[in-house]
Amino acid sequence: MKKLLFQFDTDSYPSTFDTIVAYDGGADQVISFGGLTPSNITPLVEGTIFTRAPKDKKNTAIFIGGSNMIAGQELFAAVQKHFFPGFQVSVMLDSNGCNTTAAAGVAKLASSGTIAGEKAVVLAGTGPVGQRAAVLLALEGADVTITSRHMARAEQTCKEIKERFKVNITPLEAVDHNARGDAIKNANIVFATGAAGIELLRAEHWQNNNNIKMIADANATPPIGIGGSDMMDKGQDRHGKIIWGAIGFGTLKLALHQHCIAKLFEENNQVLDAEQIFTLAKAMA
Repeated sequence: MKKLLFQFDTDSYPSTFDTIVAYDGGADQVISFGGLTPSNITPLVEGTIFTRAPKDKKNTAIFIGGSNMIAGQELFAAVQKHFFPGFQVSVMLDSNGCNTTAAAGVAKLASSGTIAGEKAVVLAGTGPVGQRAAVLLALEGADVTITSRHMARAEQTCKEIKERFKVNITPLEAVDHNARGDAIKNANIVFATGAAGIELLRAEHWQNNNNIKMIADANATPPIGIGGSDMMDKGQDRHGKIIWGAIGFGTLKLALHQHCIAKLFEENNQVLDAEQIFTLAKAMA
């Protein structure tokens, strides 16, 4: 029986990246739909749960993606509301790679040193990856701050995180290089999660900071987020800090994404969000 993955995307055009990784993760067929919302998802979900026999439902799964994580979360919840005993399929949320990218980055940091009790700053942390990285660092016991160019956005993000994950994150406005340099002065861990091609810190802002122990940068598009580091860094020691570049932990991100897809087809009741995906990442790191 073919393993069918239904790719439900909140954007108009489903992600080709997610489609390719789905095939590499073991799906026999990927059926993609774009522009989905809680209001138009019902017939698609019903089609997945009312077809195959109970023993065969594990061969059908749903992947939720798109660039907007809040929209993805709402769709993720709406899909599950249609499930009931005997009629459900496995489902995974990874809007904009938020869960797999953050989980891989934090897992690599955890494999390189101590997170619990440390002060962590997530630069440009209001996007999907930044939010999830902040959550996972907090769940590991770090005192976490996220920065944004706009305080209101940082505050709203921290509020939403608190509502979903019950962890406290500190918001901080940092509008330029110098402000972000000030933001990390007392940090032990720095995770850069800015937009592609945007440098968030220059080398002088971190190289001589003796408080910093570990750095991760999720940006693989030059100029990368952390000046003076390299996207290929795999736990590289630079100026006494352990550095993980986007490609450096990206190998784990891709392997994790593929592993999650494969796991969806093991049973019909898998629900993969940040916490579950992070558990898998730590086992693979």
